[in-house]
Amino acid sequence: MKCSNGKSTQPKLMSRRAALKFVGAGVGAGVLAASSGCARSLRNQKADTALAELAVNTDASHVTQMQDNWQQTHDRVWLGGEFWANPMEDWQVKEGHAHCINPGGNRSVHSLTHQLKHKQGSFEIRVRLQSLAPNENDGGGGVRLGVRSELNEYRSNCFVREGYDVGVIKNTLIVGSERIPLKIDIADKPVDLIIMGKPQVGAMLLDVEVHLAENQRLLVEHSLLVSADEVLGNVALVSNFALPATDFQSDAKEHNGSRYRFSDWRMAGSAFEYLPEQRFGPILWTMYTLSDSQSEKGFVLKLSALLGPLGAKDNQSVELQVKRRGQWASLGHSQIDPAASLASFTHENWDESQSAEFRVVYNQLLKDGSHTTDIYSGTIQADPKGRPLRMASLTCQNDYAFPYAPVAENLQKLNPDLVFFSGDQLYEHHGGFGYVRAPSQRATMNYLRMYYQFGWSFREIMRDRPTVCLPDDHDVLQGNLWGEGGAPMQHIERDPSASILGGYIQPVSMVNVVHKTNTAHHPTGFDTTPNPSGISSYYGSLIYGDVGFAILADRQWKSAPEGIGVVVGATGQDEAPGYVNPDFDGPDLALLGQRQEEYLKQWGQDWRGHKLKAVLSQTVFAGIATHQPRPDRYLKYDFDSSGWPASARNNAIDIMRESAALHICGDTHLGTLSQYGVHNQRDSNWAFCSPAIAAGWPRWWKPDAVGFDVKNRPEHGLANTGEYLDAFGNKMYVYAVANPLVGKSANRYVQAHEKGSGFGMITFDIEKQTYTLEAYKFLIDVTDNKATNQYDGWPVTIHKDENRGMNQLR
Repeated sequence: MKCSNGKSTQPKLMSRRAALKFVGAGVGAGVLAASSGCARSLRNQKADTALAELAVNTDASHVTQMQDNWQQTHDRVWLGGEFWANPMEDWQVKEGHAHCINPGGNRSVHSLTHQLKHKQGSFEIRVRLQSLAPNENDGGGGVRLGVRSELNEYRSNCFVREGYDVGVIKNTLIVGSERIPLKIDIADKPVDLIIMGKPQVGAMLLDVEVHLAENQRLLVEHSLLVSADEVLGNVALVSNFALPATDFQSDAKEHNGSRYRFSDWRMAGSAFEYLPEQRFGPILWTMYTLSDSQSEKGFVLKLSALLGPLGAKDNQSVELQVKRRGQWASLGHSQIDPAASLASFTHENWDESQSAEFRVVYNQLLKDGSHTTDIYSGTIQADPKGRPLRMASLTCQNDYAFPYAPVAENLQKLNPDLVFFSGDQLYEHHGGFGYVRAPSQRATMNYLRMYYQFGWSFREIMRDRPTVCLPDDHDVLQGNLWGEGGAPMQHIERDPSASILGGYIQPVSMVNVVHKTNTAHHPTGFDTTPNPSGISSYYGSLIYGDVGFAILADRQWKSAPEGIGVVVGATGQDEAPGYVNPDFDGPDLALLGQRQEEYLKQWGQDWRGHKLKAVLSQTVFAGIATHQPRPDRYLKYDFDSSGWPASARNNAIDIMRESAALHICGDTHLGTLSQYGVHNQRDSNWAFCSPAIAAGWPRWWKPDAVGFDVKNRPEHGLANTGEYLDAFGNKMYVYAVANPLVGKSANRYVQAHEKGSGFGMITFDIEKQTYTLEAYKFLIDVTDNKATNQYDGWPVTIHKDENRGMNQLR
């Protein structure tokens, strides 16, 4: 049995005598670490024996033999939990091989469980490769060694497109910069590539051979001494390793090369570090919520399990089990949604008074009728009544800082009761290779592999506590989103990045997959009627830990600025900073839309099951940004903010004020704490906009530098705080702001820290009726309790009544 939660049961190493006996019987040592029924192609016995020697002479704590299981895998896109494919949508398991279906450059498959780490160890790598579409612009197929980022962390390494390449281009062996001709023209015949590494006092001796697969004829052999550092890191298979990567949207025939397929990939040796817990799938991660339904259904558990995209002949069912009185009991099976690659479970009248262990079980069927079992486990926590509720607030994950380990690790240390992701779990450039607009099936796969980086980074914190996860504009692959009630974008040729026009640019089916993968585990929405275009709706309530949450979509019904003749990023730049243009507002412009406003009115008056309230949405209802994307570039109007349209914004806040709710959001890449004003300054709700997990496009709030009028600066006296009017004329009291530096470091984590990244924490104290707000920086250790771990102006405690303008904080 193998378990993606790190609790795998692995086969023990065989004795050297037994392993050699298996080799003599035609079974390679690599198969010992694969599941039962795994088939393989026979090779010359000498090489198989060498692999067996490497495997059995390895210390038991460094089990390193490996062979792919593609011969036993049904045809599908996803290659398996041991691999990461770049990009996922360009690879398929087909007829027992890993096929690259795109002739673009630098398409790769990384081993997740095996990294070359030990300079003093030996290794051997073998793979069968074949050109499927010979091309004069052939970029070659082979193995890339030494793939590593500046972190040399296995997940971050997966997105590095360079290393030490060993492979075949046409009829030439490539070893680094050396080129050695093969003895014959191989055309599209499969060949076996063998790479053996032996330590040589700080260096590594590489012995490389190429054999014709059909008869094992030796076509070339070459030895080369290289620095050991050149080969340490991830190991990957690469199609067209000599060509630059191209995006799907801009692929041109002249940029493309051949297409390669790979099989019988085996690795062994003491130079490898083998960590089976680094598998990612078949079950990738889970998310759940537990909520008081305010009905006879009691507390309702909703849980989603996300899996790698499977094939038609794969098992389509997932089981949820819970531990009761020391025994695992089934709560039923769920069919996997083939588009979203997700299984969801709903259980009513859940006993919220006790924590319960759960596990999700998936049996992966193999071609020979056998199966391997994947188990992903976690804990459904008891409802935290009778004590303060602690919630983490996170937003915006630009992948330059992937996998965001400082944030993920600090969250584990803080151990919140609830986790909130307000959007932008991905960006259009995530993982490279561009975004896909159409066809819809490929666009969906393109989205999923970007989204998987989010779960890969934060699945541990989501495993054992409820999670609220909202989609935002970049999640639907748009630079900005003015949803127009789900309307399709018109004249997309004018806006290929979807940054200036209203409506949705992606296919409806793909947008619905975005909604489902982010929110299927949320409580059932207030009104799930789709938009006229067919786009789903998810807004609604969550009640947990005596706190009531309103979950909103503050862009789905929002009006587009093009409707009033605005050119985003250009209009208004010639206006004085303090001038409020009346042409940029109107009674017919929408923010939340009528449906959500009606919900918010009802929610604000309903206090059943909770004593504090919070509104969760994508972004802040004010234009708290003056400069972007440089600290010296003033941009007056940011129509992307929910400070526009102003009248619709004020109406939403008038509704929200009655609830005395704290507004919690993100999106701006700029941490802020502010209080809304509508009729007067400071007469309405407070808003905490969390710092970005990894800020991409930087924003600054520097009204003092521009000459904005300011009144009633807080007692702490920090610059750029006090009562202001934003560019749209909205009243707002800015209490704290986490202005960034300019990110310059070559280290991703230092750069994220410089750019003002981090996360928020909110403590809801039911007894005191207060909210305590904290804004943590990116590259810190929360356990040392340094005051400098948080941005200037935090932590702050406000009382519930202050969300109605009954102010105490000065």
